[in-house]
Amino acid sequence: MILQALKGYYDRKAQDPDGGVAPEGFEAKEIPFVVVIDEDGEFLQIEDTRSGDGKKKRAQSFLVPQGVKKTSGVAANLLWDSAEYVFGIDTKGKPKRVVEQHAAFKARLGELPKSDKGIQAINSFLSNVPFEKLEATSVWDEIKTSNPMMTFRLQGERELVCQRASIIKSLQLEVGDNDAPNGVCLMSGESSEIERLHPSIKGVWGAQTSGANIVSFNQRSFESYGKEQKQGENAPVGKAAVFAYTTALNNLLGKDSKQRLQVGDASTVFWASAPDELETTFSDLFAEPPKDDPDRNTRAVESLYKSVQTGAFATDTDNTRFFVLGLAPNAARISVRFWQVGTVAQMAGRIRRHFDDLKIVHAPHEKPYLSLFRLLVNTAALGKAENIPPNLAGDTMRSILSGLPYPATLLQAAIRRIRAEHEVNYPRAALIKALINRNSGKEELKVSLDESNTNQAYRLGRLFAVLERAQERANPGINATIRDRYYSSASATPSTAFPILMRLKNHHISKLENRGEAVNLEKLIGSIYDGISSNGFPHQLSLEDQGRFAIGYYHQRQAFFTKHDKSEQGE
Repeated sequence: MILQALKGYYDRKAQDPDGGVAPEGFEAKEIPFVVVIDEDGEFLQIEDTRSGDGKKKRAQSFLVPQGVKKTSGVAANLLWDSAEYVFGIDTKGKPKRVVEQHAAFKARLGELPKSDKGIQAINSFLSNVPFEKLEATSVWDEIKTSNPMMTFRLQGERELVCQRASIIKSLQLEVGDNDAPNGVCLMSGESSEIERLHPSIKGVWGAQTSGANIVSFNQRSFESYGKEQKQGENAPVGKAAVFAYTTALNNLLGKDSKQRLQVGDASTVFWASAPDELETTFSDLFAEPPKDDPDRNTRAVESLYKSVQTGAFATDTDNTRFFVLGLAPNAARISVRFWQVGTVAQMAGRIRRHFDDLKIVHAPHEKPYLSLFRLLVNTAALGKAENIPPNLAGDTMRSILSGLPYPATLLQAAIRRIRAEHEVNYPRAALIKALINRNSGKEELKVSLDESNTNQAYRLGRLFAVLERAQERANPGINATIRDRYYSSASATPSTAFPILMRLKNHHISKLENRGEAVNLEKLIGSIYDGISSNGFPHQLSLEDQGRFAIGYYHQRQAFFTKHDKSEQGE
């Protein structure tokens, strides 16, 4: 299903002149340096295609013949490769190997039409490489050190030699590998030449820089009977289909792709079966907005809410399919972290529900909508992305896109950070409220303070917030409150903490100079306490009740802030 969907995306983009995907037999490759020669093979210059400064220099991407899978042996690409292959220069202290590499590069030119003037020029150049002229260029020392990718261009032509029409035609008509077996392609169901080694997938965060594979077999325990050491024959996929799905996936994972985002350790790509606006806005809905455009996420979510009226996204009758694929590194292979499929309308509806679930009162200066990254990083130690549990991000994204309950581990992570840091902030409160409501199947917790909520844990959280308020008002400017010392015990084992806190309350309220405020606090404490069990404070709260405690505390604190702000404005 995944490979078929990727092939469908490739087919769709290939039909679009501006689709940006490589034609069959080609791939997009960043080439830092282009050797410019004339039709006689005379060297003219080395063109530096990079832009930017210092370490941020970025090479231009070109369509070149699809590269071979590099192994420990010698294998040359066609008309482009590293400087060792192209020039036969030793950059790693292995002169014998370099001779073999250079010979392999020249030998591959024999696969191309000798009548083409570009091939003639390259053959002439390689027959007597002009090292004196090369060494006189300003980039030669860098080339000898970094062994970059190189290719050729004829003087006066815009395209590379490998992009000349006769070369492209020759590659498209090229007969397949005579040693490749024939079989039934699992993707098309048709008889086809089976690809034994699938091209590498690059761009997955944390994977090897040389790339990794989704389809690969190298251990006897993974292989089918009679398919020992036959790699792709264990999952037969035709050459054309393999090229299509790998090209599509590499295109989606590219550095310039707008259809990818990082969800925890999962490099996530997304696409539709037909052009759709959700393809361009999906990343903005979940990713952290850039510093130069901090409101991008807010605009994307607002557009999503308006889509029902504006028709920006598909309607319920639209059958346009939307695909979301999360990939995580696993040595030389790629693991599928999550795979979600639905119509555009279904996906848009589930994403809207996610943001509905997250709605909770917050300070005016805080963003109305929280990115997935901002939510997850608030469950991680030290607030660092690298500390987000590996599976948590993928499980959360799967819950959002499938409309299922959020993972229980998300609640555990949020409660753990609150107890460790003694802080119920906006992202954590939003997560807990969304999780509890979705798991219970009803709006148990409101957006703001709910005085009619009789849940004991919720009321205990409110009570804790009022007791802290009394302490703060009695001791203006206090640095540490009861939250720093008692929050963990009060939210987990109330019977051990609240009797102490209630005694402290008497001391704090007695110190208040404003007796009207003291009376109001006493009344508020009494009204909240009346809703708590007649048997006294509970001995222990479950994990979900600890979440309700956190929301009660957060709601009550926000109510105090709101009242304070209004009083300052004279309302």
